[in-house]
Amino acid sequence: MTSVSLEEAASDFTDLARRAEAGETIVLTREGRPVADLVPHRKPSGIDLEAGEAYLRAAGIVRRPGFIAPNFDDPLPEDFLLRPLPDA
Repeated sequence: MTSVSLEEAASDFTDLARRAEAGETIVLTREGRPVADLVPHRKPSGIDLEAGEAYLRAAGIVRRPGFIAPNFDDPLPEDFLLRPLPDA
């Protein structure tokens, strides 16, 4: 990991971008303190929520966003925190 001052980065940004593109992480500093990281771009990963919603619509499944069960606010039994946990 390389540290570069903001002043140096401003004058040599193209080279720094090439180095980041090659996989290097560059820490940009101001007065010796890190302020930003220049890192290689990554494609977003994880769950594609839009595709999931499209699948549900195609399957005829209707979701109700914001649904809260009617008994959500009901008080818990008095001994709720005193009961032992079930054996796993």
